[in-house]
Amino acid sequence: MSTSEIATVLAFHDALSNADVDTLVSLASDDIEIGDANGASQGHAALRDWAQTTDATVEVGEIYYRDGVVVVAERITKKSVPSDVSTAASAFRVVHDHITSAFRHDSLAAALAATGLTDEDLQA
Repeated sequence: MSTSEIATVLAFHDALSNADVDTLVSLASDDIEIGDANGASQGHAALRDWAQTTDATVEVGEIYYRDGVVVVAERITKKSVPSDVSTAASAFRVVHDHITSAFRHDSLAAALAATGLTDEDLQA
């Protein structure tokens, strides 16, 4: 297990939930790619734009890790409508303690399939 990559992803979630855009940017590579099923964008400016429109607190559930790839199950609660809770999962690539890509998937199964991670990669 690499606690460094996992710690980076956990810090990213904390910063996102606390609307700490400067910390998000400091955790990301200059050319970070962020996206979901609707498309992707790249760079710090795109990350700032995305983070400033995020109206949610994201709680991390199960964590999967292998070779710089981290997948986390997420519980997402809208700050403006606390009763609006959903689940998703995100896949991250971490290189030298910087996130180079972050993609949100509709489900944990989809994120695991996209990354090739399996139950054997679940961190205790």
